[in-house]
Amino acid sequence: MQLKSKKILVILAGLLVTGLLSPGCNRSKPATPPPQAGPPEVSVLTIQPERVTVTTELSGRTSAYLVAEVRPQVSGIIQERRFTEGSNVRAGDVLYQIDSATYQAAYDSARAALSRAEANLIPIRLKEERYRELISINAVSQQDYDETAGDLRQAEADIEVARAALETARINLAYCQVKAPISGRIGKSSVTTGALVTANQTSALATIQQLDSMYVDVTQSSAELLRLQQTLSSGQLKRGGAAQAKVRLLLEDGTPYPREGTLKFSDVTVDPGTGSVTLRSVFPNPEHLLLPGMFVRAIVQEGVNDQAILVPQRGVTRNPAGQAMVMLVNDEEKVEVRVIKTDRAIGDKWLVSDGLSAGDRVILEGTQRARPGTPVKAVPFGPAPEGSAEAVPQSAGAKG
Repeated sequence: MQLKSKKILVILAGLLVTGLLSPGCNRSKPATPPPQAGPPEVSVLTIQPERVTVTTELSGRTSAYLVAEVRPQVSGIIQERRFTEGSNVRAGDVLYQIDSATYQAAYDSARAALSRAEANLIPIRLKEERYRELISINAVSQQDYDETAGDLRQAEADIEVARAALETARINLAYCQVKAPISGRIGKSSVTTGALVTANQTSALATIQQLDSMYVDVTQSSAELLRLQQTLSSGQLKRGGAAQAKVRLLLEDGTPYPREGTLKFSDVTVDPGTGSVTLRSVFPNPEHLLLPGMFVRAIVQEGVNDQAILVPQRGVTRNPAGQAMVMLVNDEEKVEVRVIKTDRAIGDKWLVSDGLSAGDRVILEGTQRARPGTPVKAVPFGPAPEGSAEAVPQSAGAKG
């Protein structure tokens, strides 16, 4: 037992000596200093002026190029409807037939009255010719001749009245056939056979709309119109010639309309209720894809900016005051924060009207590692090599 106890004491003494010697060994090894880190790397885009066509997107609605409400011009009973609802009709096609019996009788009566007036004219004219010869030899009195000449003029006037009455009867008889005033697509009929209609009634029998071309009416605020005029007068924007009058269209579901339209006119009056003016453009519509009353968005070309400054939206942030700002790498290779003024979005970029100039280097990636006033290493912005761990997604870069 004593021998076993001695062995245990020897082991404990050895462990104690080892523990005391170990710190001394560690202190004897010199510490390796950490490697010196270089400035953080950021991706920058060098600003260069671009030629940009400036457009504005406005909301509006479509309307038919021509609209005609069909109304009767004589009263009577509808005997027949001669069109199919929703079909295409041509100008002059008969749409409704109104009972023409009374109008035919009025026409026959007017024609007979004209024949009677013409018959009465013959003896009066012969009498006036005889009296004209006799008055020259004083065979009749001047009074007799004057009365005969007056009767002749009265008979001639009666003929003119009868002719006018005949023409009126003929027109009314023709109005018994209600014809299409324009070519286009006709809608539903508001009356059926046997219905009584009256001349120039307020309710239309049907409506015809010409859809081969369509109007698009959009509204623009008067403030925007003034801003555009000021920009044009200052020379920042230039008229784009014939292209300036072109208009593109986005349908209700956001898809682009395949055909371009033409801007026709701008209204000369500001709506006092909305403070806006109306712009009207015309679009070809041969496939009848556009229908009256559709909500659309028109992209109107305002002009051309030959020296536009564009910056990707991912490189623009907002300060607490709501002002747009970017982070730059200045000539000293240090980070600089600059407040800019953005005019509008063009695609995924902002059009900058103040705060940036050609040659400025805007940080697009690595802003989380950049601090104002600190030195950085600027590298050109571009897609990272395949397999590189430094690639930053588009959305992540925008947040930076």
